[in-house]
Amino acid sequence: MSAPKSALKAGKKSEAKHQNSAHAAPRLENRKARHRFRIEKELEAGICLTGSEVKSLRAGQVSLSDSFAFFKEGELYLMNCHIGAYAKAVKGYRHAPKRLRKLLLHKREIKRLIGAVQRGGMTLVPLTLFFNARGFAKIMLGLGKGISKQDRRADIAERDWQRRKTRLTRITISRGEG
Repeated sequence: MSAPKSALKAGKKSEAKHQNSAHAAPRLENRKARHRFRIEKELEAGICLTGSEVKSLRAGQVSLSDSFAFFKEGELYLMNCHIGAYAKAVKGYRHAPKRLRKLLLHKREIKRLIGAVQRGGMTLVPLTLFFNARGFAKIMLGLGKGISKQDRRADIAERDWQRRKTRLTRITISRGEG
């Protein structure tokens, strides 16, 4: 005997509601990462979280600013990622805000990253933390090299010059000189 149509419709509505909640979750960015590092490659990794951490992520209580990824015994971990405590969690199930979190990648990808970090002096920096279409928490990692202060100053000077140049061309065109 099959279920009544009203029960089937109610099930579909709850599924649609669940899928929309994954899209409504914030996409949290590490804005300092692209200023401090030249990102050469980006890759997506899963992240092991507890229930209260997922709730805090959906609420946007995360800071990626000083976090980084490192290798320990052939596995990849995220360090210094601050995920705030979920206020409604039961005392026994609350998480430590800056605990180590395991990142999920295939073994082949981990070995390739270990080689790049050891040989090339590269660093794994978290760029964004988001929920994919299926509702799983994912983190976008960037493999990059640090930028020295001198290089950063040169980049800033280049951007300023480009801004001035476009401003000057706009002024000359508006006056009819160009």
